[in-house]
Amino acid sequence: MKAPSGIHATVTHRARRGLRAAYFVFLFVGSAAVAYAVYQWFEAHWYQRTTASEFETGMTIAPPVSLPVEPPIAVGDVIGEIHVPRLGLKATVIQGDSESVLRHAVGHLPDTALPGHGGNVALAAHRDGLFRPLRNVRRGDLIVLQSRNGEIEYEVEWTAVVAPGDTQVIQPTREPALTLVTCFPFYFVGSAPKRFIVRAREVPKQETQNRRAETSVLQSDN
Repeated sequence: MKAPSGIHATVTHRARRGLRAAYFVFLFVGSAAVAYAVYQWFEAHWYQRTTASEFETGMTIAPPVSLPVEPPIAVGDVIGEIHVPRLGLKATVIQGDSESVLRHAVGHLPDTALPGHGGNVALAAHRDGLFRPLRNVRRGDLIVLQSRNGEIEYEVEWTAVVAPGDTQVIQPTREPALTLVTCFPFYFVGSAPKRFIVRAREVPKQETQNRRAETSVLQSDN
């Protein structure tokens, strides 16, 4: 039995209204998501510029010194800056690994060594934020960590992908080391199932001085 044309028209009109409403809902949700992402980017960018300026000003006023007893470091305190020249990565390092810290900066895992104190210094940041350039990291890359104790250079030795619960990579080490942690895969949508690890060795100061001297000679020859 064929439905009356009036009923068919009413159903079609309601379907169109429903589709139109769904379109505007999805448009609103998508726009809100983009706006929030842009807001987070600007907020993190502003925070990085502010803290970097404060840290560099403090370093200029009070040069690095070695204290017999380090003052306590509270969550949220600025520890220093990390720089990976080849990747163009440069960011402020803050004490702590909470979401409020990682939203703005690279976080220092509280239970790991502090820069300049030997052991394993572990830093974490978001894969879609400050640590996104690590997707292109490779063995031999130079990492510079600037703290109030001075500048320390590291050389990348290896990378690995581990399970979230694998804490072996951040355990203390006999030799001074730096471990960078972020989520993996880098382009995964949602909560990433793995962790990407970068392990670097601390470069002895004599080796650093020799490399800088060689670089200076090459530059002067050119």
